[in-house]
Amino acid sequence: MSEFRRLGPRGAEIPVLIEGATGFDLRGLTVDIDGAFLASDGIERARQAQRAGRLPAIETEGLRIGSPIARPGAVVCIGQNYAAHAAESGSEPPEEPIIFFKHPNTVIGAYDNVVIPPGAVTVDWEVELGIVIGSTARYLHSQADALACIAGLTISHDVSERTWQIQHSGGQWSKGKIAETFNPLGPALVPLDEIADISSLRLWSSVNGEIRQDSTTADMIFSTAYLVQHLSQYMVLDPGDLINSGTPQGVALSGRFPYLVAGDVVELGIESLGTQRQVMVSER
Repeated sequence: MSEFRRLGPRGAEIPVLIEGATGFDLRGLTVDIDGAFLASDGIERARQAQRAGRLPAIETEGLRIGSPIARPGAVVCIGQNYAAHAAESGSEPPEEPIIFFKHPNTVIGAYDNVVIPPGAVTVDWEVELGIVIGSTARYLHSQADALACIAGLTISHDVSERTWQIQHSGGQWSKGKIAETFNPLGPALVPLDEIADISSLRLWSSVNGEIRQDSTTADMIFSTAYLVQHLSQYMVLDPGDLINSGTPQGVALSGRFPYLVAGDVVELGIESLGTQRQVMVSER
C-alpha cells in the first residue's frame, strides 16, 4: 500500500512516500504535499518514480509525523452526518448536509498535543473520515465525477468546545471548532484507489484507554461521494482542501462521558488509515 506523509519539525516537514515499511524522499518531485502537488497528478507521479527507482530512501524512524497535507485552503465540516450521533445529540437526521468551517490553522499532526483554550470547559472529541480534494470540484454532475476529484482519505479529529459551539453560536457552530490545534490530521494521506470499500470503514476513538466511539462509515447519512458533489454546487473545492465528513455516536455531548481535561489522552483510528494519539494540555 502507498501512503503519503509529511515528516519532521513543524514548519519544516519533508514530503515522503511510504511503500511497505520504506520511506522515500519526495523532495526531488515536490516542495510539499499540497494542492499544487495533488493537482499535478503528484500521487501517481510519485508512485511511478518509486517503481522506477528514482526516489531515494529516507530514514523515518523518530521523525515527528506532521499533517499529511500542507495547510489546506479550506476545512469544510459536515455536522450530524451519522444517524446515531444525530440521535444522541437530540436532533432528527438532517435532510441536507449541515456545513460549517474550521480555520486552516487548526490543522496539526496526528500525534501533536491539543491545547485547551482559556475558559474552555466542555472540550469534546470527534473521530472523522477526512476527504482530501485532488482536483478542482465545481458544479459536479454525478457522484462518479465527485470520486474522481478525491485524492485520498485520512483521519481527522474535529475537536470541539461544546459551550462555545452551542451557547455562543450566534446561529452557527464554528466558534466551538476553530481554536488552534483543534484539528489533528493524519498520520497519512492514503490514495483513494488504495482503499477497497470506503462505505464500511470502521472508525473508533478512546479516552485514557476507554473506548468512546466505535462505528463504521456505513452509518453515514450522506456518503463521501455525495458530500463532494453536493458541496461543489455551492463552492469550488480546490486541490488540497479538506472535508471533515462527520462523527459517529459516543461523544461527551451525549451526557454519557466527561469532557476532556488537561492530561487526558485521546486515541483515534480508522480502518486502512492508521491511528492518532493526542495529549490534552492547558494553554497556561
